[in-house]
Amino acid sequence: MKLFLALLGTAILAGCQSSPTQPAGKQARANLEAKSGSNVAGTVDFAERGDKVVVSTKVTGLKPNADHGFHVHEKGDCSSADAMTAGGHFNPDAKPHSHPKDPMHHAGDMGNLVSDGKGEAVVSIEVDTIRVDNGKFGILDRAVVIHASPDDYKTQPTGNAGGRIACGVIKKV
Repeated sequence: MKLFLALLGTAILAGCQSSPTQPAGKQARANLEAKSGSNVAGTVDFAERGDKVVVSTKVTGLKPNADHGFHVHEKGDCSSADAMTAGGHFNPDAKPHSHPKDPMHHAGDMGNLVSDGKGEAVVSIEVDTIRVDNGKFGILDRAVVIHASPDDYKTQPTGNAGGRIACGVIKKV
């Protein structure tokens, strides 16, 4: 009986322990559609955590062991076969295209997705240039685009990232 009470007390105390991670705020998801004849599929999830947004990808069908440009685009329209209907990079402050760690970059510049030997990219990054809403920096009803080539972080305004091989409209969940 004493052992049972000790175990019960431990379980109750463990349940009262605070979580080391901040709970997710607003969340959104883009379900990727293959474009430009690719076989790319997957999801991109967005979760607000304080003043940051955690961007998590689960993507398949990429060129193995390769970098692929990865951006939020201004329009939530993936209807064309080449995803050009998604418009340009999301850029509410009219900044130049650059690396996400450079203070002067498009809000939608997410960097490169790096695929593994199976052509998969399971990545999680934190950014502070977007919000999961419809405000000035909001990404809801915009599109996520994955490109065929790496983003060179300097060619204006696109990063020379090549064709658009996947596109998904960002929707609140």
